[in-house]
Amino acid sequence: MSQAPNGFWAQATADPDRDVLVAPDGESWTAGRLHAATNRLVHGLHAAGLRRGDAFAVVLPNGVEFFTAYLAATQAGLYLVPVNHHLVGPEIAWIVADSGAKVLITHERFADAARAAADEAGLASEGRFAVGSGSTVDGFRPYAELLDGQPESAPDGRTLGWVMNYTSGTTGRPRGIRRPLSGKPPEESHLGGFLGIFGIRPFDDNVHLVCSPLYHTAVLQFAGAALHIGHRIVLMDRWQPEDMLRLMATHRCTHTHMVPTQFHRLLALPDEVRASYDVSAMRHAIHGAAPCPEHVKRSMIDWWGNCVEEYYAASEGGGAFATAEDWLKKPGTVGKAWPISELAVFDDDGNRLPPGELGTVYMKMSTGGFSYHKDEAKTAKNRIGEFFTVGDLGVLDEDGFLFLRDRKIDMIISGGVNIYPAEIESALLSHPAVADAAAFGIPHADWGEQVKAVVEAAPGHPAGEDLADRILAHCTERLAGYKCPKSVDFVETMPRDPNGKLYKRRLREPYWEGQERPV
Repeated sequence: MSQAPNGFWAQATADPDRDVLVAPDGESWTAGRLHAATNRLVHGLHAAGLRRGDAFAVVLPNGVEFFTAYLAATQAGLYLVPVNHHLVGPEIAWIVADSGAKVLITHERFADAARAAADEAGLASEGRFAVGSGSTVDGFRPYAELLDGQPESAPDGRTLGWVMNYTSGTTGRPRGIRRPLSGKPPEESHLGGFLGIFGIRPFDDNVHLVCSPLYHTAVLQFAGAALHIGHRIVLMDRWQPEDMLRLMATHRCTHTHMVPTQFHRLLALPDEVRASYDVSAMRHAIHGAAPCPEHVKRSMIDWWGNCVEEYYAASEGGGAFATAEDWLKKPGTVGKAWPISELAVFDDDGNRLPPGELGTVYMKMSTGGFSYHKDEAKTAKNRIGEFFTVGDLGVLDEDGFLFLRDRKIDMIISGGVNIYPAEIESALLSHPAVADAAAFGIPHADWGEQVKAVVEAAPGHPAGEDLADRILAHCTERLAGYKCPKSVDFVETMPRDPNGKLYKRRLREPYWEGQERPV
């Protein structure tokens, strides 16, 4: 079978006995079972008072409940608000209140933060549900109560809903990215067509491995699209490098969404461990969300072959894509614009720059716009016509390939010279004693800023003055003097979320306490 019926619901009706999902505990779910659970949840949400255009939030680990919530929202005209389960109560409360979520579904693992959030947001007790192992979770009704007694039949008035992700933001509170609802039936939405950009086709024995948290925009988009074009989904809950290799070999996984941090940790496994798993079924190991050091990417291509592919995008929309062949011809590129997107580089005065000139990267989508929920000023800001930017700096070459330099907010200006941390971090990560690293500017009386490195030492390499000296000497051999860190501090664990995104502001802010950054 080469063409999938349009969308999961049509497929589930046509072939309810097909295995479509493997839960983190190894349990296999058929299309019919997942479809029935989705319908019951829609009826349960309707009974809780939700109607088309309403929102509900989830603070959940990767699991069947998260996928069921996604499918329920997208066939009931609702907005699903995925919440990062690493956030604390006040942060979750902001998202719940700002989104107007009428129901909050959490897991017993995150109940303390979710309870504090629900209390602060003023969410009624009737709208709080928790997934648990059987015991009652204080402050929440059992998730089973949301489903109990609800029919497995499709709901009336089925209409396309959407996912409303909240951007992490560089300053201030996160904002929800809200897209207008089309009012069309779900089957008319072509929810799986997105993967065609990357050459991934319906069925073809494809198996998608979810190895990062589903609350991340791209992770849920890739996984949902894969399900809608007939691929089986394998879910990981907590990512571990060897566990990922085991699942890839066991289920013959063909595509996945990754981040460079995962590459780095996979490559750190002993050679005999890496060699013991067959990963040859992988066709598309697509990575994004953070810069990938060149030596890390080359090592992954040497190991996994040309399935290692890269994209650049934003939660708001737009993007670029580079195959391994593209990258090997143009090392460092994040690709050319998607067919449904356009890229441009503008200067600070709003003038479009020619190829080869550094400026701010802007994108636009041909498939529709977006707005930041309850924030017209932010929606209007950082736009030039139909183009928008998230603040990245880059260059387009003559062939339309994009090369990123860094984010404006992270750029270091020392003695009037622009310095890009990503290049420094790549040099730091090439040292065998460095497990993770960050570079940023700290105050300097004469230069404005000087380069600071913060390092998470690799196992077996004690942090201290001797290691700092060796790291600085290593950088001196690889970077121009003005780019080299002037000092190294150590942390036990780098503050990253599971998607690989570095919370650089948490590292940088203590050095700027009481002072104003010049950028």
